[in-house]
Amino acid sequence: MSPAQSKLDGMTVFNTEEVNTKKQPMFFGQPLGIQRYDFFKYPVFDRLTTQQLGYFWRPEEVSLQKFKRVKADLYNFRCPICGDSKKNKSKTRGYLYAVKTNVNFKCHNCGASMSLSNFLKTVDPAVHKQYAFEKFKDGHTGRNFVVEEPKFNFEPPKFKPKLDLPKASKNQIAKQYLEKRKIDSTKFYYTDTFKRWVNTLVTKFDDVSYDEPRIIIPLIYENQLIGFQGRSLGPNSVKYITIMLDEDAPKIYGLDEIKKEKPIYIVEGPFDSSFVENSVAMCGSDLDIGSFGWSDHIWVFDNEPRNREINNRISKVIDRGDKVVIWPQNIAEKDINDMVLGGHDVKSVLESNTFSGLQAKLKFNTWKKI
Repeated sequence: MSPAQSKLDGMTVFNTEEVNTKKQPMFFGQPLGIQRYDFFKYPVFDRLTTQQLGYFWRPEEVSLQKFKRVKADLYNFRCPICGDSKKNKSKTRGYLYAVKTNVNFKCHNCGASMSLSNFLKTVDPAVHKQYAFEKFKDGHTGRNFVVEEPKFNFEPPKFKPKLDLPKASKNQIAKQYLEKRKIDSTKFYYTDTFKRWVNTLVTKFDDVSYDEPRIIIPLIYENQLIGFQGRSLGPNSVKYITIMLDEDAPKIYGLDEIKKEKPIYIVEGPFDSSFVENSVAMCGSDLDIGSFGWSDHIWVFDNEPRNREINNRISKVIDRGDKVVIWPQNIAEKDINDMVLGGHDVKSVLESNTFSGLQAKLKFNTWKKI
């Protein structure tokens, strides 16, 4: 094994000596031989890359060497956790097998034993994220191993999280705040003590000594409360706080209100979506729309041409071939709510400034120079 910083006598396009690249300096170290992707000097960057890739839908697969079907509900392959036998490459001691309505993994070499969900999380977190979301869409949540409940002649009561709060329209301060921005106050809720109320549903705050009032924006999916956002009413460094009751659920507002056969607008915030027909709102940066099967969707980002993050997101949307709204130069307002207050016909502006492909790139390059 070469030392961390050995003397460099010359360069070569293929180094035949064994070099520990993790001990080499960033520049002027030993020449590389075969590029390695299975170990890293700084593993955190590999994890961050995997996390970032997981924010976008893409076809994925997990490589299982010598994968074969043994019989119904039993599959065999080389264990990707321990690598199986180093001497005999034909050894296959990893198994996937059915356990009632679920699937489990077992390796008879390293002894690893876990659910299919934890197996995917171990070998490929990006694939696991997509798998968890697909399970949520199909209604398979909770424990991995499902034990059949005994059958009775009566329907057991079902308890679901619900918003036991007054409408924002019933509170003078919240109503005045929303109606001043021309927002329908009957669509949202209100609480005087946000932290204490959150803790009645899910424990999130250890210290509730300093509490505050917030407008509650419910996130509903398939008629179930999956989470909510709390919007501050006054000056606050944290305007929005998002709480998810199901961590696998999509952070999207308005899912139950859209018609999939019509164009779907994807806007930046719930308040903006209240002004756009057939729209949803992003409540997190990891919005994955690929799993919803929408045939026609249009991205609507805030009108901030100097915002680097927004520019990057628009660029990625265009590169994927999606439709996106590029705001015209005569629009000075930052978001849809401000445009409504400014007297603009938002519907007409959206319809006449939707682009894709090369035209979107040309419009985008002009817009970001404003």
